[in-house]
Amino acid sequence: MSSAFPAAKIIQPLPLNTTTRSPDKPLFDPLKTTTSSSFFGSTHKLRLNKPNLARAHHRSATVVAVSDVVKEKKLKSNTSLSNLLITKEEGLDLYEDMILGRAFEDMCAQMYYRGKMFGFVHLYNGQEAVSTGFIKLLKKEDCVVSTYRDHVHALSKGVPARAVMSELFGKTTGCCRGQGGSMHMFSKEHNLLGGFAFIGEGIPVATGAAFTSKYRREALKEADCDHVTLAFFGDGTCNNGQFFECLNMAALWKLPIVFVVENNLWAIGMSHLRATSDPEIWKKGPAFGMPGLHVDGMDVLKVREVAEEAIARARRGEGPTLVECETYRFRGHSLADPDELRDPAEKAHYAARDPVTALKKYMIENSLASEAELKAIEKRIDEVVEDAVEFADESPLPPRSQLLENVFADPRGFGIGPDGKYRCEDPKFTQGTAHV
Repeated sequence: MSSAFPAAKIIQPLPLNTTTRSPDKPLFDPLKTTTSSSFFGSTHKLRLNKPNLARAHHRSATVVAVSDVVKEKKLKSNTSLSNLLITKEEGLDLYEDMILGRAFEDMCAQMYYRGKMFGFVHLYNGQEAVSTGFIKLLKKEDCVVSTYRDHVHALSKGVPARAVMSELFGKTTGCCRGQGGSMHMFSKEHNLLGGFAFIGEGIPVATGAAFTSKYRREALKEADCDHVTLAFFGDGTCNNGQFFECLNMAALWKLPIVFVVENNLWAIGMSHLRATSDPEIWKKGPAFGMPGLHVDGMDVLKVREVAEEAIARARRGEGPTLVECETYRFRGHSLADPDELRDPAEKAHYAARDPVTALKKYMIENSLASEAELKAIEKRIDEVVEDAVEFADESPLPPRSQLLENVFADPRGFGIGPDGKYRCEDPKFTQGTAHV
């Protein structure tokens, strides 16, 4: 009996020695079924169906930074500047965004321990290649849906550092007027549809945003509506029901969405390898008829190349893609986490593959930028972050009257009276005799 489902669509991970690709050849063939590389973070050998031994022969046992790969290839074939993965302008833009994310999060740690921030604060250090590699390819109209680790996603999408820092300080000048805090960044202007405190809850929102784009284009005949949505989430989320439901819906309706798994190998204190029957998350894409890909999330250039094709594919109306970016957070789950569960050797291994350092090395070795140019960017970003802190510190706290705003659909119809005062302060209201 023939199946009603399309053939499995699996994206082959990039070879580790890839530096260029022909413009007439797509980065991946969604109709080609092949095997994946072994899971980089695993200490166990995974069973793969029909391994391609010839291809495996050319793979190194560990992940190699792009800069090392290009250096090796340059020695062999005298690679010209025209074969580099990025232009100077692109490289400087990527570096500036990654430095902004790193410096901002480092400052957040300082401010948290000084008592300027409250609640849980989850930092993004180490994962910058994923945010920069994907979000910097978007248009302003494209949407981003984040998690509780959302500060850097907001910055990459264009939300000013002042607005993000003020939100973390709980001030009225924050992007949510101080009501969202660390885990709930939102900006209508920048189409950042929120950070979400509970894992998985942002994926349905992202799927809905992608449906909106498709509906506007096909039902409302808005031909120029080619907007794409990126849904970011972690490895722990991939065992939750919303993830599977939304993959199914997105594939069924061919929605313009890219599901980006930031697999940092740990769900709070639970190792990904202990919590998932098959740790290769990318395989879940083909199960729903969409391409799936595992990419080195510590390498911004590899992430960017994969993201470019996945976003273009969605924009062309060819449907969703699942991208698993293996990355690593350099700090604990949150600033309240002493980070005692992870093996120090594991942390040292990934710290040696710092994505910011790798990009800097690549640019200098390939004469895309000088040390002085990159230092100038770092200095400018330090000033931006310092300014954001001063601005947030001097900004006013929200007035008490703002407490119930954005809680009820019509705040003046329930929590706040027509005179702007709280109804609960009216004795008749608490006695149940007030007219509402």
